[in-house]
Amino acid sequence: MKALLLAGGRGKRLDDLSADRNKCMIRVKGRPAIEYNLDCAKNAGVDEIVIVVGYRAEDIINYLGNRYHDITIRYVIQREQKGLVHAIECARETIDRSDFMLMLADEIMLNPRHGAMIDEYRKNGAFAICGILAVENRNLIKKTYTLIQGSDRQIYRLIEKPRNPLNEFMGTGDCIFNNRIFDYIEYTPIHHERNEKELPDLIQCAIDDGMDVRSFMICDRYVNINTKEDIEMAEDFLK
Repeated sequence: MKALLLAGGRGKRLDDLSADRNKCMIRVKGRPAIEYNLDCAKNAGVDEIVIVVGYRAEDIINYLGNRYHDITIRYVIQREQKGLVHAIECARETIDRSDFMLMLADEIMLNPRHGAMIDEYRKNGAFAICGILAVENRNLIKKTYTLIQGSDRQIYRLIEKPRNPLNEFMGTGDCIFNNRIFDYIEYTPIHHERNEKELPDLIQCAIDDGMDVRSFMICDRYVNINTKEDIEMAEDFLK
């Protein structure tokens, strides 16, 4: 099991905070945001960490080097920032034949459970597992995605940035994939507004093909760092 950590974006909504740095290097309670995710990967027991870099890639590479504690880090360059699915595609050769755990370098979680999610993946034999959480404020779901699932947590539909979320389930960027997920990239449609391929659409292609995709409660609180308010929210629940 490898960890695929996406760290290519600048984060234009952060204005001056990301003008001279990749947004995953913005400090949250004194630490770069990416380190929280590296800790999650380390604690989950992955064999290798693959980091996709793009904007100000040299800052991340120089800061982290080629190891995090005792885990090897390998880097992939995303020369054009064309979205999440494109970043996954860029890493195909480096991931090789391994299954992998996708992570976003600008996410912060309270009480993350990545190790348990890997155990669930191995036990149930699902094609993919999507890390989700339940939220009281459904407006937060509008920033990510939601899902429709059965009582056994088998997912039937993913909905990217829903205008009116149907339930309290909020999707995160943390998912575990069978290596064959790469085969569905070419079938993933380009979003008509954002002009790039979206993660929920990639997963939906596998679901529509009959693959077993399930959900897992990955954490208690979650924020994706896109604004100064997001940084404040993360620092508040990390107290």
